[in-house]
Amino acid sequence: MIENSELPIGFTMELASHSDILNQFAQLPKAEQNSVIEGARQVKSHDEMRNYVETLFK
Repeated sequence: MIENSELPIGFTMELASHSDILNQFAQLPKAEQNSVIEGARQVKSHDEMRNYVETLFK
């Protein structure tokens, strides 16, 4: 798994509140995890981050 220091804090907080999505994220290959993290770094608001995380695996 990726170290917490590499994850945007808002992304980490949203994953923590969505255990099903966290589990799916953890099962991704590292390259795909990195792509998702890069996308999270582009998010500018709390609401955007919630939407980003909630739509990751739909």
